[in-house]
Parts: sequence; structure tokens; C-alpha cells
Amino acid sequence: MSDTASTLTLTPIGVLRCEQVDKVDAPRQPAAATQLHGIIELLPGCNYEHALEDLAGWERIWVLFWFHHNTGWRPKVLPPRSDSGRKGVFSTRSPHRPNPIGLSALRLLKVEGLRVHVQDVDLVDGTPVLDIKPYVPYTDAFPDAQGGWLTADPVAAWDVVFSAQVEAQLQWLAERGSLPLRERAQAALSLGPQPHPYRRIKRIADDTLQLAVKDWRLEFRVSDRLISVQAVRSGYVAAQLARASTGSDDPRQLHRQFVAAWP
Repeated sequence: MSDTASTLTLTPIGVLRCEQVDKVDAPRQPAAATQLHGIIELLPGCNYEHALEDLAGWERIWVLFWFHHNTGWRPKVLPPRSDSGRKGVFSTRSPHRPNPIGLSALRLLKVEGLRVHVQDVDLVDGTPVLDIKPYVPYTDAFPDAQGGWLTADPVAAWDVVFSAQVEAQLQWLAERGSLPLRERAQAALSLGPQPHPYRRIKRIADDTLQLAVKDWRLEFRVSDRLISVQAVRSGYVAAQLARASTGSDDPRQLHRQFVAAWP
């Protein structure tokens, strides 16, 4: 084996902390993760506080990280935006890679000591961070570059509308600090209503489908290329809500209040 193919050892520089606990909770791209915040906590005793100097002036940063929940890899994967079957993993952003390294362009909010506050977070809590680099617009952005199979196999965005009841439900949740459910649903459904292994969409009746966003369920119907979201439901069953504690740290408490307000 040549030196260039020898085993490499990587040491994380820190860990990302955010509200997304599981892979299904994390949006698939930063553009679908607007308003989702996180904090990169760098390791102490490594002089990283000096390495962070001058970073605060940048609007976005590249964050290289390790897909720590993944085991194994797949040479062919099925991207959500493909209508023509599986693609080679190197032509996708899939996390199922020989070396599970991820790359995200996150919005930088502020730097506090060894804590880097970021937004548009499409990662999960506990993600090992390998490196941070500034996003340099004049050299990192090539808007006229060809899009590979996405150009040859485009998926036009679907129109997504919300009923008056759903708008009221989403406003109710937003006023109580719930996750940005509307933005998450809009981003997911604009890709289309088709059930997909990664997208948590399933059919629950002849004319109704359901999108799961964390522990919430949104029911919708499809007409031509229009997706109409008709209702928001709790993902907990009645027995689970009955066992909810009165503490604010129990997420079921908000669901119980929601069910009381929207039976």
C-alpha cells in the first residue's frame, strides 16, 4: 500500500450541540434548516481560543464533521431529489460514505470563547466537528456550475399551502417555542409527496398522506402539483400523553396542551 493510501487518524476539535437528537430530526441541507440553532463547543487546552480569532467577521463557515451515527456505507443510494433511481454515492450528499465525513455551510452568529454559535444547523446533537473554515463567497460560490444528475433529472418544487386551521395551529405552537414546524414541513413537502425511506411520509388513507416532523404529524392531500396541509396532530398516543409529567422539560406536556386546545 502506498503512503497516499495509508490509514489516517482524525481527532475531533469539538462537538456540536443542538436540539436535533436523531437523524430523522435533522434537515437534509442547511437551506432546509433555517432558524435551527446550534453551538460548536471546542475542546479546551488545545489553543483553539487563539485559532478562533478573526472568525467573527465571516457570515458563514464551512463545518467539516463526522456522521457518527452511521455504520458501513453504500456504493449506491436513493437521493430524495431523484426520480430516476439510485445514484453512485460519490455523486450525492448521502451520509452513507466510505469515510463518513460531512460538510455544511452554516451561518455564523457569534463566537464566545470556545463556543461558536451557528444557525441553519442540519446536524444532530453530539456530532464530532473535525474542522472549521470560513466560507469565502468569491471563491466558494459557482452559481453557473453544472448540477450533474440534478440538472439532467430535475425535480420541480411542489406548491405547498396550509389550511386556515393549520395556520392557526402552527401559530399556536410558534408562540409556545415549538420547533419551526412550518418551515420544516414546507422544505420537506416542496420536494414532493412521494413516500421515501428518508422522508418519513406515509399514506394513511386513500386521499390523505402524513408527514412526520420529529414528534409532530402533518396530514395533507395532493391535487395535481399542489400539496394542501389539512391538519397538525401530536405524534403521541393518548396513553403516552396521560403519563406526561407537569414539568416543562417533558415535551409531552406541550402535546397535551395542544390536544386540549385542538381536540
